[in-house]
Amino acid sequence: MRKLLAALAVTLVLASPGAGAQLRAPTPARPDAMMSALTAEVMAVLEKDASAARSDELARLVESRIVPVFDFERMTRLALARNWRLASPEQQAALAAQFKTLLVRTYSRALLEFHGQAIEYKPLRAAAGETEVTVRSAMRRPGVEPLTIVYDMADGVTGWKVYDVKIAGVSLVLAYRESFAATVRANGIDGLIKALEDKNRQNDAAAAGAAKLVPVFLIYGAARSSQP
Repeated sequence: MRKLLAALAVTLVLASPGAGAQLRAPTPARPDAMMSALTAEVMAVLEKDASAARSDELARLVESRIVPVFDFERMTRLALARNWRLASPEQQAALAAQFKTLLVRTYSRALLEFHGQAIEYKPLRAAAGETEVTVRSAMRRPGVEPLTIVYDMADGVTGWKVYDVKIAGVSLVLAYRESFAATVRANGIDGLIKALEDKNRQNDAAAAGAAKLVPVFLIYGAARSSQP
């Protein structure tokens, strides 16, 4: 699932570091406006020359702005479905941490592919006071249909957070559900934790030697059928 996640990250929401302790940001209040603001910030980094300095700046942006607006625990719960209840609190914490690492590392690397791409947001269709909304956007690409990027978001005590992303109509979270369930059936919850740890180590090694990123659709398609 590597890069497709990244498409999601390219437009993520403006937020302050420290997800657990952050206060609701007073502006911008609307989730679509928040995403638009972060998009501008991300694109400003991507417009710089390809260099180690840009990569470092992008990594800091991911950690300080993007990570805090993902609800990784809820994403992990959705990906595990009923298997989440089989895990102890300690196992749940480990699963969420490993899943977060997997997602963050994947889209951090993939973000670099979106230099020069234009992203547009659709008008938000939500009644006043709604605590769950869908924010729709599209990435324009020359010669092909726009790539749709849809965010499911919930408003809570720490502000708006993303709990699922659909790229070209396919759920990022649900794409992992089948492989997670198969791993739990075969090896239990601890087996899934180990599989995620192993995958994250492999990604670290691959990132160290990778010279080129694979196109979004190829990676995303492979992720839908792969083990964690």
